[in-house]
Amino acid sequence: MSTESAPEYASFFAVMGASAAMVFSALGAAYGTAKSGTGIAAMSVMRPELIMKSIIPVVMAALHRVETIITLSLPQSFLQLGAGLSVGLSGLAAGFAIGIVGDAGVRGTAQQPRLFVGMILILIFAEVLGLYGLIVALILSTK
Repeated sequence: MSTESAPEYASFFAVMGASAAMVFSALGAAYGTAKSGTGIAAMSVMRPELIMKSIIPVVMAALHRVETIITLSLPQSFLQLGAGLSVGLSGLAAGFAIGIVGDAGVRGTAQQPRLFVGMILILIFAEVLGLYGLIVALILSTK
């Protein structure tokens, strides 16, 4: 569809898709960072030497903000809306999962250091939730 024949409101859907991607991903990253941060703070009282090792969940929660930028150049407005919602909502879900796992994981690692590898594996699986949304957005961009 060329821009000359598109209705005037078509750009609304494109902007809403981009906005949804940014807002929902930011919410997920913020929740993941806050939830993991409270776990790190609680854990650091008992085991302050593990603080830097426990920063991994916070970094993983912030990664979904980068994925949202990829969806902003889709040609059709409805595909932009769908792609934005796909990336944004999957980023929100991943951020929640990373926050909960990060909080419990760093607290548990303070008590049992062997839990660290298991926490990292679970965080990777939570990270994949966001990547699924990115894959769907990329598929939509080829339509």
